[in-house]
Amino acid sequence: MRYLIAALGVAVAAGAGTPAQAQNYPWCEYIGGGFDGGGRNCGFISFEQCMQTAWGNGGDCRRNPQYEPPPGEHPYKGAAPAAATRHAPKKATHKNS
Repeated sequence: MRYLIAALGVAVAAGAGTPAQAQNYPWCEYIGGGFDGGGRNCGFISFEQCMQTAWGNGGDCRRNPQYEPPPGEHPYKGAAPAAATRHAPKKATHKNS
């Protein structure tokens, strides 16, 4: 009986659902560097979303070189500003300076 249930479970798992695929997003955050290496997080759908995370982590955002958009028509979203795709820290402004 155990083997029948196990075989049935394997058959259902093998025949049901869609195959797993890696996520594919157009923007990557690059974090750190230096002596410890660094990291990359390519899980952002827009430049703005990436930059919100990068500002908190001290990283910068760049286009994902491995991004392949799905087939079909796409709205123009998530584009980087024309001037640059790297993060530059903002200067602090004070009332009494």
